[in-house]
Amino acid sequence: MNKMFLAVLLLALSVSAGAIGARAQNSDAAPASADHTAPSYDMKAQSLFDLERVQKKFVDLANALPADKLTWRPSADSRSFAEVFLHVAGERYGILGLMGAAPPAGFDGKTFEKSTTDRAQIVAELNKSWEFAKKAINGMSNADFAKPLPKLGPQANAGDVVYILVADAHEHLGQLVAYARVNGIVPPWTVEAQKQAAEKKAEPK
Repeated sequence: MNKMFLAVLLLALSVSAGAIGARAQNSDAAPASADHTAPSYDMKAQSLFDLERVQKKFVDLANALPADKLTWRPSADSRSFAEVFLHVAGERYGILGLMGAAPPAGFDGKTFEKSTTDRAQIVAELNKSWEFAKKAINGMSNADFAKPLPKLGPQANAGDVVYILVADAHEHLGQLVAYARVNGIVPPWTVEAQKQAAEKKAEPK
């Protein structure tokens, strides 16, 4: 078992344990049968919407970085910009693999993060893994989201895996934003928001 898969598995177990605890607390607070309203949250649609927005930010930031910054890292024991981007791409295969989605032929999680520092190839890998994730999630039915995954925890299901993927994406986006800010780089979406705010402010009253 490689280190990345083990780390993802441990994360999954901890998230599942928290979810189980929350469910237990909720069941103590009120009978499960007390609420008969229909669910108002479509996890499939929302997760795809959220992941697509984060994917765009990953790609936009990768394209905005000066080429010589792709190998920058905050410390010797930290991932570089390039390695974080590739880590994100690789974890999509690893995390969704927890519910049975097979990674592309030839994918090696042990070497993937250090496989390239070329911007075009990094962006290509982000796009490739996003298409993989999108296909895997789109291929799930509502029933699939509730499919039990006992290996992750007594009450874990495939929906928990998708939740882990979303949480992981936001964690690494925050990491990359911190990297960028330390290097004096303003994320492209912030630049655009600032531009729109300035234009609105300049409009005649």
